[in-house]
Amino acid sequence: MHVPQNAFVLVADGRKMLFFRNEGDAAYPNLKVEAAEEHPNPKDGDQKTDAAGRSSSTQAGSHAPAGASGGDNHAGGGGAGFAPQRGTMGETDYHQQEEDRFAAETAAMLNKRALAGDFESLIVVASPKTLGELRKHYGKAVSARLTGELAKDLTGHPVPDIERALHDA
Repeated sequence: MHVPQNAFVLVADGRKMLFFRNEGDAAYPNLKVEAAEEHPNPKDGDQKTDAAGRSSSTQAGSHAPAGASGGDNHAGGGGAGFAPQRGTMGETDYHQQEEDRFAAETAAMLNKRALAGDFESLIVVASPKTLGELRKHYGKAVSARLTGELAKDLTGHPVPDIERALHDA
């Protein structure tokens, strides 16, 4: 992937975002850190206080009235009547909700900076899930400046590895 000179490069996952400016040329990026932000996101279990909710429902079964089978109430195949069904409601993943919120905030910041003219070219490198969440929140100004995306989690990698991944993409 060619990274234009002076392009803005965002490397992000659900907890961390790194902002780079390409001081190299299009073929050989030389990324310089412009800003970095890490968002604390405790484990899901540390964020929730209750167990999953429970639900119950009843379903009508076939229930023959007494004596309808002509004598022996056991021979008519009378059903069990109403049998309650119980289960748990889906658990909320607070950790994932927080990562999605962080991605939305990151996209909002990109929108604000794009409208302010802080960059003409944008490349986003993010974990696949984060990239999908970012895309939901891109504004027109960001979409117009978006030159490339790479669905990879490189937030924990050194800058030369990020440059190589961009060059090889």
